[in-house]
Amino acid sequence: MAEYKDCFFTNTDGLKQHYRDYNTAGDDAPVVLCMPGLTRNPKDFSDIADHLADRCRIIAIANRGRGKSDYDPDPSRYKPVTYVADVMELLGQLGISSVVAIGTSLGGLMTILIQALHPGTLKAAVINDIGPEVDPSGIARIKSYVGKGTPPESWAEAVEGVKRANAGVYPDFTEEDWRWYTHNLYEDVGGKPVMQYDPAISQNFESADDQSAPDLWPFFTAMHSIPTVVLRGELSDILSAPTLKRMANEHPDLVPVTVPNLGHVPLMREPECKAAIDTLIARVSQG
Repeated sequence: MAEYKDCFFTNTDGLKQHYRDYNTAGDDAPVVLCMPGLTRNPKDFSDIADHLADRCRIIAIANRGRGKSDYDPDPSRYKPVTYVADVMELLGQLGISSVVAIGTSLGGLMTILIQALHPGTLKAAVINDIGPEVDPSGIARIKSYVGKGTPPESWAEAVEGVKRANAGVYPDFTEEDWRWYTHNLYEDVGGKPVMQYDPAISQNFESADDQSAPDLWPFFTAMHSIPTVVLRGELSDILSAPTLKRMANEHPDLVPVTVPNLGHVPLMREPECKAAIDTLIARVSQG
């Protein structure tokens, strides 16, 4: 595994947020900002960070209410514009003016918003399995489990629960894969798995369409000015094939990558994902 430090910053609401900082590639290395999905955390980027850490500084943030970040006492602030403000606060505190974004699901929506609201921040972007419109079937699936259910009593129970919920997403997973995936979602506390997100994040997601299924086509036009890779799982119920086709048709510098036989989301350890990301990073590094 590539070397990283667990770091924290304080956002404008006074909450401490966690991020992993892989910073061994040298002062001139491009900075890659990784933003995870709705219930996820920086561990999801461990593979792609290992892959890129010799060439890039990798910063993988945990949004408020996730991972080792503080939970927000005001759940109404759990929304994409707040997460974007937190990211911009972190970059400002670190003195980083421009990054390559890798955004998975919710992180992809954040990527689009950063480019629209803070032009010049992104040099390039990878959007992982989401687009300016979201497939309603996927939203219904996510709403069915976020913030719900009984916490597992053992790691075996956690693995089985994750496997039941995601068997159609990763049909080729081995038992080892399922254990790895489950350990990314849960934290070991005294030998028991503990979920790494605040159940209250579901409140805005369930009650407001602009949170769960926003129309970001007007914002997506801002992405046209930067090189972009969009990853899609062939079985995805979040990013449809027609939406990806429209994104590629409208964006003059977009590379679509469809990963066969998996759903939402690609894990960026797949060869076709790494190849597309490598090509994008090489372009940025060459200026």
